[in-house]
Amino acid sequence: MATLTDTVWIEAPSTYVRSLSDLLSESASRHKHLCPRQVLGARLGLLGVQLLGIDLPNVDKRLLVIIETDGCFADGVSVATDCTIGARTLRVIDHGKIAATFVDTQTGRAVRIVPRHESRALAQQVVPQAQSRWHAQLEAYQIMPDDELFTVQPVELTLSLEKLLSKPGRKAICDACGEEIINEREVTQEHRTLCRACAGDSYWQLR
Repeated sequence: MATLTDTVWIEAPSTYVRSLSDLLSESASRHKHLCPRQVLGARLGLLGVQLLGIDLPNVDKRLLVIIETDGCFADGVSVATDCTIGARTLRVIDHGKIAATFVDTQTGRAVRIVPRHESRALAQQVVPQAQSRWHAQLEAYQIMPDDELFTVQPVELTLSLEKLLSKPGRKAICDACGEEIINEREVTQEHRTLCRACAGDSYWQLR
């Protein structure tokens, strides 16, 4: 019987198949090392794709992934899903959580996946001979069953998928600062078109 490390997902003949080890090698090369959170990201990404039944590569941008933190975890999710920030198929809404929501942009169906609280303790039971908890997690997360590793939640987005994706070529000019705004991210206040910074939602200020 094939294990997760032997093959990834094989339900649909048209879905391309990559080994978990290949995905982790690619993630490690991006991040300069391999760590447990990259493994979680790759495993979580694979599960999300399976649950939605979307074929990869993600050439038609049907799959949208929203991750709730950046860092190592994000690299694992990206290599497993073929979603990137550059392609506008990977978004970060930073809640400081190792979690991700997978959205089928054609049907609107979405699932949120988060590691189970007990997965760290279970990892030490799976690999009791590991030299540390970190090493136990690194190895165990590659072989633990999905239902022991993750919690899956069917969800509905509270934001507009149409507005999130926007339409290509849409541009506006901020009436206050004069800067260009793309992807329909402008805000209307008192009949003025403003960027989010000029509308009061800024993460920076002039020195």
